[in-house]
Amino acid sequence: MDTPKTRILLADDHALVRHGLRLILDAEPDLMVVAEAADGAEAVEAASADDVDLAILDIAMPRMTGIQAAREISRRAPGIRILILSMYDNEQYFFESLKAGASGYVLKSVADRDLLEACRAAMRGEPFLYPGAITALIRDYLQRVRQGERVPDSILTPREEEIVKLIAEGNSAKEIAETLVISVKTVDRHRANILQKLGMRDRLDLTRYAIRAGLVEP
Repeated sequence: MDTPKTRILLADDHALVRHGLRLILDAEPDLMVVAEAADGAEAVEAASADDVDLAILDIAMPRMTGIQAAREISRRAPGIRILILSMYDNEQYFFESLKAGASGYVLKSVADRDLLEACRAAMRGEPFLYPGAITALIRDYLQRVRQGERVPDSILTPREEEIVKLIAEGNSAKEIAETLVISVKTVDRHRANILQKLGMRDRLDLTRYAIRAGLVEP
């Protein structure tokens, strides 16, 4: 059975660039360019959720930038995934793109290598970040921590993490109660809260979570 192709809107004010990118995309069995635009305003007009799955927008376009277009497309047709194409390895542009609703930022200099992977990641609902962008995100995170900004904490409280760790290590409710000097009833209440918070069912799920969260060694 044929898998449905991802229908792509390609927006770039240079016809030659559009042509080159279209050749790369159309050569793939799962990707197909169905519309082109020469500026951001045209891109917004062409982006109908009925006809387009993914919009690839050049960041620097006349009348309306790729970021402005991304913002507008996200508002009008939230189901369309968006990738920003840029010549610039620029943190500000990168963060603005994410804020505007893009799920990836692809450098034109390596588009022939990265664009296909970025399209597929976007359609899987995953972000696509080039190496420099990952560095920027980490630097931004560390800067926020240094400035004392509240960064998202773990979904669990320290006490809940403690209990997950003990459960994952194979302790019974009675043993956990003794270790933490609390009642078995309190352990059970914590356990129920944890399962609800994490949307999990049982000890096995909690053990897997504890391994992923680095609370216990696999």
